[in-house]
Amino acid sequence: MKKLLLTFAVLTAFSLPAYAAHPGGTVYADVNGLVCDFCARALEKVFGKQDAVDSIKVDLDEKVITIHFNEDQSLDDETITQLITDAGYNVRDIRHGE
Repeated sequence: MKKLLLTFAVLTAFSLPAYAAHPGGTVYADVNGLVCDFCARALEKVFGKQDAVDSIKVDLDEKVITIHFNEDQSLDDETITQLITDAGYNVRDIRHGE
């Protein structure tokens, strides 16, 4: 039984979902509702409070938030989505870059 549980744990660990954190990378979030400078400042404030975030850029024309993480730190997609949603915006997509 222990062998079965260990096998299950190992297989689960190696099959992490796509929303797993990517330490030290960049995340691009496509967001509905970004229309003004106030929107950009609000999201910069929200993500600026996160220790893992090095910098954030909000592109109002493209409706994309670019989040750069500190080395060996990150936020998972669920947390990013929750932060954006709590700020009053809707996430269309999250993509991971280098």
